[in-house]
Amino acid sequence: MGRLNLNNINPHVRAAEYAVRGELAVKSEELRAQLSKGTTSLPFDQVISANIGNPQQLDQKPITFFRQVLSLLENPQLLEKEDVLINGLGYKTDVVERAKWLLKHCGSVGAYSASSGVYAIKESIAKFLERRDGFPANPANIYLSAGASSGVNTLLHVLAESPKSGVLVPIPQYPLYTATLSVLNATCVPYYLDESKAWGTDLEAIRASYEKAKSEGVDVRCIVIINPGNPTGASLSEADVRAVIDFASKEKLVIMADEVYQTNVFIGQFHSFKGVLRKLQQENPGKYDDVELASLHSISKGMVGECGHRGGYFELVGFDAEVEAQIYKFVSIMLCAPVIGQCLVELMVNPPQPGEPSFELYDKEYNGIANGLRERANALHKAFEQMEGVECGEPQGAMYLFPTITLPQKAIEAAGAEGRKPDEFYCMRLLEATGVCVVPGSGFGQREGTLHFRTTFLAPGTEWVSRIIKFHQEFMDKYR
Repeated sequence: MGRLNLNNINPHVRAAEYAVRGELAVKSEELRAQLSKGTTSLPFDQVISANIGNPQQLDQKPITFFRQVLSLLENPQLLEKEDVLINGLGYKTDVVERAKWLLKHCGSVGAYSASSGVYAIKESIAKFLERRDGFPANPANIYLSAGASSGVNTLLHVLAESPKSGVLVPIPQYPLYTATLSVLNATCVPYYLDESKAWGTDLEAIRASYEKAKSEGVDVRCIVIINPGNPTGASLSEADVRAVIDFASKEKLVIMADEVYQTNVFIGQFHSFKGVLRKLQQENPGKYDDVELASLHSISKGMVGECGHRGGYFELVGFDAEVEAQIYKFVSIMLCAPVIGQCLVELMVNPPQPGEPSFELYDKEYNGIANGLRERANALHKAFEQMEGVECGEPQGAMYLFPTITLPQKAIEAAGAEGRKPDEFYCMRLLEATGVCVVPGSGFGQREGTLHFRTTFLAPGTEWVSRIIKFHQEFMDKYR
């Protein structure tokens, strides 16, 4: 037997759970492999990975402007044939200009950048934040990261002083938070979102979780907010955001605002924590000056969907300079975020503007993706509304729906006989019958006695939705 076995590796890694790429995802890949080898024994001809927000795996096309610029960054020799690019390959002049500008500032995308990112890109992000929020941003407080996940990892590492360090995490939540806290051997302090209020934050629930953890000797030091929500798709009102900032200010909690879905909002509008904090500071001089806020954004979501390029950033507001120096050091240990990902972040925050040569196509592609997401979200929601025992709020944002399912007692018993949770059992049967892979609610956390699943609405077409409806009817009939 080798030196390492399951019993002697880091127990905190062993204890971590990450459901969106868990057992169901592994099974779906096995089924996909069988199909690619030409099997005809399965009751479906394609696997739909509705388990993970991975737009380009599900046929979302990359935005032309972004990829054209990247092609020149990867192969700058093409710039020697500008006439061919423009007259022969349909590149616009602003593509060429942007590529030259980025190359001037990062040299080669094959070279490391400064630890926290290319400074000119950080300036571009700061200008974007100022346009978005109406308040200035300082490039020195912006850190580029390999997707928002890497930023979360950095911040939680720095926050977690001991096993008693607690972080308030929304339930249901994206399992990155619980898994990372598990690996760090810190304490996750769950607070439940309110399903009856479209999965909004419930300040009483937050306060109750906070007080309970404190009474158990946990040093609660941070609150995570995912807005728009994952897995719920909820989009917080300005009043909700204000209430959270006020609570964090009173209790001296760092706010971690995961805002990677900020452009994925169907109902109402996105309210950034930074913008609302600056407003509160303006309205109440001195009162909110010591609030510490880290907000994160990414190229993986929105209409960009460039998950594989691993680009993102976080902005720090109100952090102690010495702590920020330690965050910089931590980021430096990983050297820097992928430079091509950093360039994509720049393109996301500074896309073609009206009147510029690439704008018309960019606008058409961007809105095409946005409208497609909205249409599919609504089609899926309509399907859930007609399914027995399924309840689902109107799609509000992000890339997900998180319906409640009520299963017959016999199904719950059959799940128990397999040693599975009822929602896992349902999702496994759904995958085997339809090829559609979703994630059971238990992978995100849910109130005791409730069952859910999370599905993305990224897959093209609606044929797969009718497969779910048919499966659900047959499942319910079988286990009555």
